[in-house]
Amino acid sequence: MTSRFGALGYLAMIGLSLGTTQVYAQCAAPELKEGVAGYSECKAWPAYPGVSITASSQLEAQSSAENPYDQGTYDLRLALVASEGGATLATYSQASSFNSDAIGFSGLNIDTARYSLTPQLRAFGIRAAFQGSSRANPFGETWLSLYVREGNTLRPVLESLVVESGGGEWDTNCEGEFHETRRTLQIARSSSHGYADLIVKTQSSESTNIRKGEECVSLSKAEKPAVITLRYDGKQYVVPEGLKGRSF
Repeated sequence: MTSRFGALGYLAMIGLSLGTTQVYAQCAAPELKEGVAGYSECKAWPAYPGVSITASSQLEAQSSAENPYDQGTYDLRLALVASEGGATLATYSQASSFNSDAIGFSGLNIDTARYSLTPQLRAFGIRAAFQGSSRANPFGETWLSLYVREGNTLRPVLESLVVESGGGEWDTNCEGEFHETRRTLQIARSSSHGYADLIVKTQSSESTNIRKGEECVSLSKAEKPAVITLRYDGKQYVVPEGLKGRSF
């Protein structure tokens, strides 16, 4: 079964970003249980030639026939695999990783940006997307988590940092108010407990739509960027509550 992604609705700017990478042989997405809602992806890891990352998430303990709205909890299963032959090198699994209800879990994406936490260690990311079902009150969010390899296991070192968020309220025709937040991650030169600090830059904006005659006019205002540093405490990067995704 191939990957299935939900649209993020009215606010397209909070959609998943799917970059292109060099294609390696036999990068096969994990198979999903037939008839059960889920998402599956495979992506070559450019930092480690010959290694691919697989990720899958599927609705737990319910079939789509019993639950036509795909609501409930989703697990998460990750693996590093040999691009040639498909041998498993390291794995991670977590039950009930994502909750899908009024705000639905709508997809996952493997992120192979250069998350160099030490000179010898690079992390990869998993981005999880969520989407509201209300047209009058659109909402969407994307969370980023980072994982590192330790022998034959994968370990999360950053969990559920909200990197994209947007929403609003409008009359479904023109008039309304909207907000958007985007965060970027940079590797700092400083470090804590042996791992590089992470610089998080937040850019937020608000917009208002008003009707002028036959036209719908949008007025926007960007806030001053905010910058904070995330530090590793020996187990994970500490994410402030205001920046961390929560179960809906």
